[in-house]
Amino acid sequence: MQALRHYLLAIQFFSRIPITGRLAAWVGWSPEMQQASAAHLPGVGWLVGLSAATVVLACNFLLPQHPMLPWVAAVLSTAATLALTGGFHEDGMADVADGLGGHLPAERALEVMKDSRLGAYGVMALCMVLLGKIVFVALLMYSDVAAAALLLCCVHVLSRGAPLMLMRTLRHVSLPATSKTLHIAGRPLSWRGVVTGLLWCLPACVAVQVYLGWTLLLGVGVAGILITAYMGWRFHRRLGGMTGDCLGATQQACELAMYLTAGVLLAQCL
Repeated sequence: MQALRHYLLAIQFFSRIPITGRLAAWVGWSPEMQQASAAHLPGVGWLVGLSAATVVLACNFLLPQHPMLPWVAAVLSTAATLALTGGFHEDGMADVADGLGGHLPAERALEVMKDSRLGAYGVMALCMVLLGKIVFVALLMYSDVAAAALLLCCVHVLSRGAPLMLMRTLRHVSLPATSKTLHIAGRPLSWRGVVTGLLWCLPACVAVQVYLGWTLLLGVGVAGILITAYMGWRFHRRLGGMTGDCLGATQQACELAMYLTAGVLLAQCL
């Protein structure tokens, strides 16, 4: 029952799905519960991924079959995920790009990342991320619509496992007075939290392996691991640790890398 409370807290923090009224009162809140809820981030990915996959399948079923259909479906599925999450992770990617795009010292970079205004690096990164998602999802649909829907769902789950690795290995470096994620990432994620996140990811791994094969699963997994390792190394070198924005940026980078890898492998298998 406590795990369910933690999961609902994760939904409340990482998405726009309302947890209000009696349900919110039942869930409760404490700093310890908020931190424990971070382990359920991949579980939130199931909701986001299912919404994206549903939009793709609905477009393929309801709209006329046209060469542009995959692009329409890719735009609408991306819009659905943005509506469901409020662009939470995309905002992190833009802030990280602003902070680390130049050659600022760590303290100044953190100040820039906390500024709500968007700079040139952030705008470029945000445009490239959204464009990349649309292009990669459309390419997946051109290969196989059913496989694209499955991968959309599973990649949203697996890419949200990547931030948990950073939360386990890197220290939080935001100033307590300005950090919105202090209760989430202020302390290293426990091994129990890591296991919880992996359990959320396990069904996604099984689904990809069963329906698309070991090659595609390993390719997607290796892409995610390499990107996570690179992002962690980059944050440690430039900032001495990570912030909540860094976690969002890592999720976005992994999502794009997984889509691209899956698209290449899927095209070769067909």
